[in-house]
Formats: sequence, C-alpha cells, structure tokens
Amino acid sequence: MPALSEAITLAITEARKAPNGRHAEILIHDGPLRQTVIALRQGVSLGEHNSPPAASIQMIRGKVRITGEDPVVLETGHVEALTHHRHGVEALDDSVFLLTTVTSVPGTESHGGPGTRTGEMMPVAVDHVDD
Repeated sequence: MPALSEAITLAITEARKAPNGRHAEILIHDGPLRQTVIALRQGVSLGEHNSPPAASIQMIRGKVRITGEDPVVLETGHVEALTHHRHGVEALDDSVFLLTTVTSVPGTESHGGPGTRTGEMMPVAVDHVDD
C-alpha cells in the first residue's frame, strides 16, 4: 500500500495527463470498507450517482462542488458526510480527495439511515446513574 502522500501526488499527476481528467487509486479495500484517493482536473465532473450506505469525503487539495439535493462546496481540509441521495462531484480547482465508503451494512437499506453534515452531532442518549 502506498503512503497517502505518494498516492496524492500520483493521483493529481495522472489526472492532469488523463484524457478524462481524473484518476482514482484504492488505498484500502477491507470487506465493505474502501478508501480511495480521487483526483479531478478543474472543470471535470463525476456524473450524478447513488451513494453507498455510508460515505465521507475529505478534501486534501483544491475545491469541489457536491451537487444534488443538498449542494455544498468543499475546500482543502473540509470533511463531509455524503448525502444518501443522488449526487455528483464537480472540480472547481484541480482537486484531490479521500473518499471513504462502506459498501454494505447488514440490516439496513442501501441508502437508509440518517446522515449528518460536518459540525452536526447526532442525538446521544445519556443514562444518569444516581449514587
């Protein structure tokens, strides 16, 4: 497995040379877990597609627009849970991001369950114990 820094450099170099302006490199593939470094040249889009049961995007370099029901612009350093609705990705700059996905979750629908935006917290039940 290559170091993340090497994978980032390789991905953007290959995307800049590729006719389609993109390159993807799977770093981790362990059962339903996948972590992929994806690079897109400025102006290149990934067409609208469905999300797996769980996914997040961590911007390593550049800026992208996530399109779809809940559009958002992500810049270097941002981390975002991806929507459970159809969405696309458009590179506003030459960009590299780490896509983390879980491709199956036993007992759930492929797009079921609530998601959160960066900075939002899911409600947590707290049990109080009286001494």
